[in-house]
Amino acid sequence: MSVHVVETSDPAATEALGAQLAADLHDGDIVLVRGELGTGKTTLVRGAARALGVRDPVTSPSFSIGHRYRARGTYVSHLDLYRLGPLAHEEAELLSDYLGPGSIAFVEWPRESEPEFAGARLLVSLAHRGADRRRIKVERG
Repeated sequence: MSVHVVETSDPAATEALGAQLAADLHDGDIVLVRGELGTGKTTLVRGAARALGVRDPVTSPSFSIGHRYRARGTYVSHLDLYRLGPLAHEEAELLSDYLGPGSIAFVEWPRESEPEFAGARLLVSLAHRGADRRRIKVERG
């Protein structure tokens, strides 16, 4: 496992990091995204989604669990599991439209112990550093 730490100074830099991360993603990959409220999780995902060819507005799926966006040759899934408990208590098909072949999935508020996320390609952790600055740790699985 490799770890890379970056500090960004504004939302544009966080989006740019998301775009850089997208360059190494492939069909079926899962990216787990952690961080407190307001740390830029959706901003990072927006940058990655744009780099993958998404043209629609990329917004937080907080109130709908997930969004799917058409990208170049695949879909980008953006999930927010903040309001969910353990996935074992949910319907088995809850995430089936978002994960697996045909999509690259970004999962906010993941529980890394969930079997659905085993083999995640990246774990990205964002933390506030004051004003618009963020400390972003990227772990490659």
